[in-house]
Amino acid sequence: MNKPPTSLPPPERTSPIGLESYICGTTLISGDGAAWKDVFVQVFSRNRVQNSFLVPAVAEPLIVWVMSGSATVEERDLGGEWKASRVNVGDFFLTRSPVPYEMRWQADGDRPFQVMHLYVSVPLFEKVVREMLGKAGGNVTLKDVSGGCDTTISHILNLLHGELVAGSEGSALFVEGLAQSLAVHLVRHYGVADSEARARNALPGPKLRRAIAFMAARLDQPFDLNSLAGAVGMSEFHFSRLFKKATGLSPSLYFIRQRVAKAQQLLQETDTSIIQIGLTVGYSSPSHFAQIFRRETGLSPTDYRRR
Repeated sequence: MNKPPTSLPPPERTSPIGLESYICGTTLISGDGAAWKDVFVQVFSRNRVQNSFLVPAVAEPLIVWVMSGSATVEERDLGGEWKASRVNVGDFFLTRSPVPYEMRWQADGDRPFQVMHLYVSVPLFEKVVREMLGKAGGNVTLKDVSGGCDTTISHILNLLHGELVAGSEGSALFVEGLAQSLAVHLVRHYGVADSEARARNALPGPKLRRAIAFMAARLDQPFDLNSLAGAVGMSEFHFSRLFKKATGLSPSLYFIRQRVAKAQQLLQETDTSIIQIGLTVGYSSPSHFAQIFRRETGLSPTDYRRR
């Protein structure tokens, strides 16, 4: 089924099934039923050009595997810099992001751009971690991979795809074994201690999320560092220093990029006037809004909407 993304603003978190409603493309096949209780698999044909969109966080570890075509895929955290990955058949992305992030891509060549999404169930992941690492596994998560290449992952996903297209003839026992093998491989080669993953975030996760939510709820208001720091119970100086360690950006610049990300979403998903969008994200001057938007995206609001 080919469907455009929903016009509703994406939530911070969603389910594997819910995630697809925020991305353009055609669903070619998906795995459901008893055989697929440990992994949820979908195969998509994507648009050749996908403008930036916000991807809600999903609790399940997610692998996106390129099955056909090639593309330049760009990702960034909210308020972060774009990072590009050149991908071809067999390359993959791995994420277990606890927060939303932004994505865009452009495919090239003559072949359709087709990808497989595979979600490892949380119960299976936690079971494998416990059996492999015991009590020490309670703080294990998976590191992010963008445009990686792993022959073992490709082999397992090829076999799962074969079972997927077999339909009712597929073996539940075989799928279960492949799912477990994949989970073991992910933990063994891509597992990291959660404390290591959070070491980059000098600001504790709950405080960081609270600060980001505080800013997101006040995009139409002037930036107020004092109120922001107070919302997480910290001094301005201490908060600013730890926030920058966590995100790589000052709170004020992060706030600006939140505003721009919201404006991008409104330009893509609504017919609201550009002047009104500027007001919604806190810019009473259309020229100032256009200046900031162009600085952050390389395009004017009008050109961004047109493209």
